[in-house]
Amino acid sequence: MASEIHMPAPKCLIENINGQLLVNPEALKILSAIKQPVVVVAIVGLYRTGKSYLLNKLAGKNKGFSVGSTVQSNTKGIWMWCMPHPKKPDHTLVLLDTEGLGDVEKGDNQNDSWIFALAILLSSTFVYNSIGAINQHAMDQLHYVTELTRRIRAKSSPDKHEVQDSANFVSFFPDFVWTLRDFSLGLEADGQSITTDEYLENSLKLKQGNDKKTKNFNEPRLCIRKFFPEKKCFIFDRPAYRKYLIHLEQLQEEDLNPEFREQVADFCFYILSHSKAKTLSGGIIVNGPRLESLVLTYVNSISSGDLPCMESAVLALAEIENLAAVQKAIAHYDQQMGQKLKLPTETLQELLDLHRATEKEAIEVFMKNSFKDVDQVFQKKLEDKLEAKLDDFCKQNMKASSDYCMALIQDIFHPLYEDVKQGKFSKPGGYYLFIKKMNELKNKYHQVPRKGVQTEETLSKYLDSKDGVADALLQTDHLLTEKEREIEVKRIKSEAAEAAKKMLEEMQKKNEQMMRAKEASYQERLKQLTKKMEKERAQLIADQERVLALKLEVFNCSISILSSTVLNQKLLEVRALYQFKDCSSPSTSRHFISLLLLPLTISGY
Repeated sequence: MASEIHMPAPKCLIENINGQLLVNPEALKILSAIKQPVVVVAIVGLYRTGKSYLLNKLAGKNKGFSVGSTVQSNTKGIWMWCMPHPKKPDHTLVLLDTEGLGDVEKGDNQNDSWIFALAILLSSTFVYNSIGAINQHAMDQLHYVTELTRRIRAKSSPDKHEVQDSANFVSFFPDFVWTLRDFSLGLEADGQSITTDEYLENSLKLKQGNDKKTKNFNEPRLCIRKFFPEKKCFIFDRPAYRKYLIHLEQLQEEDLNPEFREQVADFCFYILSHSKAKTLSGGIIVNGPRLESLVLTYVNSISSGDLPCMESAVLALAEIENLAAVQKAIAHYDQQMGQKLKLPTETLQELLDLHRATEKEAIEVFMKNSFKDVDQVFQKKLEDKLEAKLDDFCKQNMKASSDYCMALIQDIFHPLYEDVKQGKFSKPGGYYLFIKKMNELKNKYHQVPRKGVQTEETLSKYLDSKDGVADALLQTDHLLTEKEREIEVKRIKSEAAEAAKKMLEEMQKKNEQMMRAKEASYQERLKQLTKKMEKERAQLIADQERVLALKLEVFNCSISILSSTVLNQKLLEVRALYQFKDCSSPSTSRHFISLLLLPLTISGY
């Protein structure tokens, strides 16, 4: 909720101390409290290019992120500012300002590369800020994008037969926005006016040729095309006269260049309207705690000398969230059972029905809060816990029933046995008088409702413990003949056998009820798992189609720079391979073709 955010000013998220990247615990605490989806906008670029000013405008403030006025870089590490999203209800806007790239005082290009990579990994919209036009000098400054394949891994264990690990970046990477400050050129091409997006597209065109110089020209352009799913460009005039720029954040709106003000407003409107919530592969929406986990995972990987792996980060996040999902599901189960269950239940089935209904809700809670549960490890943990809960409730139910029944029996039958002690039945005809009274008391006992599942067993055990009383009265009642005593003994044995049979049948019935309940639970889990897997499969297909579309776009762009001889040779190789592959469906066929053609793009064409 918006009320959870208390950030009057930015706070350092990742500190850069002597080239070491360290996570700030205070900033993580802020993230951990944000339960809404986060829209993360990160800005990078050379130092002293006005990145912080744009972020302050996105925040709707004149001050916030440090806007320096000298040739020294002000921001160190990555700074964060969280606030309610002004255009997306129930979302939180997270702005990330990065230290300037290329600061000569640092003398550490590797550190810049990690800052650049982290900004990409953490953001849903990535803004690259530069001065002037998009020319080869600007592209050379953007060499960090070409280093991403050496800085980041998409998969924890890439298949050795996989065409290229970086081809999977698109499913993780943010949208790309290039902002050009102090832009002074006319937006024209071949004598025609063009848009800023067309200008960016033209600037990303590849050259023909396969020599080293051409490859160096094409490489950053190809990476931008290959890695980023959406691309956008904004240009900005000089905001004011140079002498006023050192006090840019103190200037009033009316002191700024009107065109610059309009351009900044257009930029802010676009970013706030079009930037999406941070989403991981598989359609997983990131909130504050999830972003916190990503920050820790990536920075820890860098600090330990490993390459940040996007898939591993998601799996690490999944492990945390899936464990929490199990706990949430169990907490929901405990709460609902605590409210609805009154022990003892009249029958076992009553308990099983309540368990099944509550278990279904608990599984729904788990499914809603879990993702990437590889081999259903955490679902099995939940199943084991729910089964143990049911077993425990069954034991509690039996004990509650036994305790209640025994208290009731003591209350009903105690006066009868006190009368026996007083000798009221020690007389001729006393035995039948005792049996009559006993049957009356049994009827009284059975008429009491909700005694639970131990009704008969508790009574049977109690009466078995008093067998000697009835037998003594039978033997000492002089009114009875020997024949009558024999008949009575047979009757007692017959009743005992019938009671034992009835108890065995009741036990078998309970076992069958438990088996049916477990089968019903299994079917319910299977149903919900199937539903979730179908949803995840649909998301996976959508992700794959998006990746494939971008691969084909890159291929089409790359193919235009191939000489006709090389192109014909490559296409003949593809056709020969395709003839040996069974591609029975159009989607399979398209996917296979894309895999065959992708090496052309990788080889630099």
